Amino acid sequence: MNRQQVRTGIAAMLAIALVACAVPEGKPLPPTVSRVQMSSPTIEPKGLEAVIGQSAERLQQLFGAPRLDIAEADARKLQFANGQCILDAYLYPQGSGGAQIVTYVDARRGDGQPVDRAACVAALRR
Repeated sequence: MNRQQVRTGIAAMLAIALVACAVPEGKPLPPTVSRVQMSSPTIEPKGLEAVIGQSAERLQQLFGAPRLDIAEADARKLQFANGQCILDAYLYPQGSGGAQIVTYVDARRGDGQPVDRAACVAALRR
C-alpha cells in the first residue's frame, strides 16, 4: 500500500465518521455544557440569576409544574409555558454524580420566535 492509498483510506474513514455524527434534519439537539463550563463561575445576564444554578424543585416553586419533563442520561429538560412565552431549562449534574442544576435556559414565543430569556423568566413568575 502506498502513501496515496493510505491518505485516501484515512480521508474516507474521516468522511464516514463525520456523516455518522450528523444530526437528523428537523431534530435539533439541546444545548450542552461541558463539565469545565459548569464548574467555572460565569456571569449570567440580569434576570437569569433566579434560574441558573437552581434545582428542578426550585424551578417548580417559582413557576409551578413543568409542561414537559424530559430526562436523558444524566441530563434533564424542564419546560414551562404561559400565554406569553415558553422557557426551556436544561439541568446537568454538578460535578461527578452531583445534583442536577440549571446550566442553560432558552426562551421563545409560541410561534417559535426567540424572546428575551430574562423577560420570559419574569413573565412566568407573575
